[in-house]
Amino acid sequence: MHRFIQFNDENIDSFLVMEMADLTKTLSKNADMNLKYGPFSYLDLKEETVYVSHFWDHRKRDEEVHGLKSDIYLRTIGNLYETENEDVRKYIEKIKSTSVPRFAKQLFVIGEEIRLEEICKSKRPGTKKPFETRRKLYRQHFEAQLKVNLTKSVFTDALFNSIFLLLHAQTPLEQAVEINEEIDLAMPFIHGQITRFFETGSTRDVVRIALEIVEVVDEIVRKDMLNEYFHLPEDVYDTEGPLNETFEDMKRKDPLQNQDVLEEDSTGEEEVMDEEFRTWHRETSDKGESFLQFDLDQGSQSDLMGEGVREGDDGDQALAMVQGSAQETEREQYHNVKAQEQEKEEALGGDGDYGRENRFAVPHFITPTVPSPEERQTYQYNKGLIAPYQRKLQKMIEKTLEHKRIQPRSDLHFGRLNKKLLRFFTDDSPRLFYKKQNPSSEIDAVFSLLVDCSGSMFDKMDQTKLGITLFHESLKSVRVPHEVVGFWEDTNRATKTSQPNYLNPVLDFYSSLKPGSGSEIMQLQPEEDNRDGLAIRLMTKRILLRNEKQKFLLVFSDGEPAAMEYEQNGIVDTHEAVLDARKQGIEVINVFLANGEIDEAQRRTIQNIYGNYSILVSDVEELPEVLFPLLRKLLYKSI
Repeated sequence: MHRFIQFNDENIDSFLVMEMADLTKTLSKNADMNLKYGPFSYLDLKEETVYVSHFWDHRKRDEEVHGLKSDIYLRTIGNLYETENEDVRKYIEKIKSTSVPRFAKQLFVIGEEIRLEEICKSKRPGTKKPFETRRKLYRQHFEAQLKVNLTKSVFTDALFNSIFLLLHAQTPLEQAVEINEEIDLAMPFIHGQITRFFETGSTRDVVRIALEIVEVVDEIVRKDMLNEYFHLPEDVYDTEGPLNETFEDMKRKDPLQNQDVLEEDSTGEEEVMDEEFRTWHRETSDKGESFLQFDLDQGSQSDLMGEGVREGDDGDQALAMVQGSAQETEREQYHNVKAQEQEKEEALGGDGDYGRENRFAVPHFITPTVPSPEERQTYQYNKGLIAPYQRKLQKMIEKTLEHKRIQPRSDLHFGRLNKKLLRFFTDDSPRLFYKKQNPSSEIDAVFSLLVDCSGSMFDKMDQTKLGITLFHESLKSVRVPHEVVGFWEDTNRATKTSQPNYLNPVLDFYSSLKPGSGSEIMQLQPEEDNRDGLAIRLMTKRILLRNEKQKFLLVFSDGEPAAMEYEQNGIVDTHEAVLDARKQGIEVINVFLANGEIDEAQRRTIQNIYGNYSILVSDVEELPEVLFPLLRKLLYKSI
C-alpha cells in the first residue's frame, strides 16, 4: 500500500535523502555504504551503514542540511578512518564495572567528536560551516535541557549538559552552573579534565581522559543518566566472531593436554566398528543427513597421516574428518540437501542483484489462471472502449512503416545512377547510385508493463486495466512483444528476515501476441504493500534477455514504495533500480496515477525517483487519452 514517508507527521525530502546517501558513499569511498535515519547518529561498520539523527528534523532547510552533513562528516571522514575500534571496545568493557555506564558512553562520544571535528575541518575546510551550525543548535538544545534537568533534580543529566556547554563555550570566561554540593565541589577538577579533550591526538587519549572523569563522577552521583543524547552501540564494537576471520584465525593455538603419540598396530589389524551414528538437535534447521560434529577440548598428538589421502570436494563439511582420510565420498547423499540450499538461494536472489534493502525479500512468480467468463466479458467491454484509439494508432504505424519501406535508398555503390553527379569530382569515394525500395521494416522493440497492485490502487485499478488494454491491443496489432506483470508484497506474512513478494505475469512475451489474449489482464487486483525497487530489478533481468534493440519498462503506480523495513530507504532503492536499468539500455517510464490534484511534494518525490521520465495523471479517467500519445511516440522511436 502506497503512503508518503512521514516522521512525526512531516514528509521527508526524498531528494535530500538521496543527496545525503550519495555524499556518504563518496566520502566513505564505499559504494555499498548505506545511509539510514535513526534517533542517534553513529557508524555501524558491520552493516556498512551510517546513521544520521532525527535531531535535525523540523528545522530550517539550511540547518537541516548542515546538521545531516555534519553527522556524515563525523562518521565517514572521522569514525571510519580515525577512530580506533579496539580502544573503544576496551573502554566499553571497563565502564561496565561502574555505576554510570550511560554517562561514560556519552562522555566518550562528545570527547571523540571534538577530536574528529578538528580532523574533518583540517582535511576538508568546506565542512566548517556545517559544524558551526551543529554547535549552535546543540548549544541551544543543551541549554534548554540543563534548565529542565535542574528543575526536575536530575543531577547526572544536568552534569552532562553542563560539561557539553563548557566544551562548546562561546567564551573562555563561561562558568559552570551550580548543580548540587557534591558535584559543585568536583566541578573545577572536571572542568580542567574536559579541556584536555582539545589536546587529544588519538582515540586512546580520549579514552584515558574519559576514564579519569568517570572515576570521579562515579563517586559523586547517586544515579546514572536518565536521558540519552548520544549513542555508543556496544554490538558495533563487539569483536566476538570477527568479520574477516581467516583460516589461520580458526586454527587451534592452545597447547594440547599432553604430547602423547599413538602407537601403530604392528599386526596391521585393528578393530573397526561399522556403525552409523546420526545426530540431530532442536536447533538444526533441516533433519538431513549430517556428520557427527564436536569440539575437541582435550586430545593427544597423533602421527597417523594415512597414505591414501583423497582430495576434498564440495560435499565435505568443515569437521568431516571423522569419515576417515582415505575414504571416498558419496556425493549422492548430499544431492537433496544441495538442491534445497540452491532452491533457497535462487528464491533470495542468490547473487545479491536485488539491492541491500531487498536482501530478505523472496520473489514468487505466480502462474496465471484461465480467465473466467466474467473476466472475458469485462475485457471485451474495455476493448470496445479503447477500439478508436487502437485503430487510429495502428493505421498511423502501418502508414509509417509502409512509407519507410518504399522510401528510396540513396548513396549506394551500385543501383540506379543519381542525377547529382558533382560528388564524382568532389568526393574521394563517391556514392552515386540509389534503389527505389527498402526492405520491409518492422518495429524492433519490446515492452514490459509493471503494475503496482498495492491496496491503495483499489479505486484506480479498473481504469488502470483499461489503459493497459489499450497498450496490449495496440502492441498486439503491430506485432510488438510485451508482458504485463502485477506486483505486491504479502504484509501478513512479512517478517524482518523474510518478505514474500509476488509477481503475477498475466501476459508474457509469448502469449501477448496470440489472437485471443488479453482477458488475463482482468486478473490484476489490489493486494497489499509494494516493493518497487525489487520489482523493477526483476523486470530488468527479464527484459534484458530479449534481443530487441529498443527496450521499454513502464511502471504504473500511485505513490511511493511502502513495505516491511522499506519505508526510509524505499525511495532511494527504487531510484537506484531505475538508474541501473537505464544504464543497461532500458528506458524506464513511470505513469503516476491519482484521483485528484497532485500536490507539489508528490510531484517532487516522483521526479526524484524517475527524473523527467514520468507522466502524472491527475484524473485516472483520462488515462487512455494520456497513454495514446505516449505509446505513439515510443513506437515511432522504434521504427
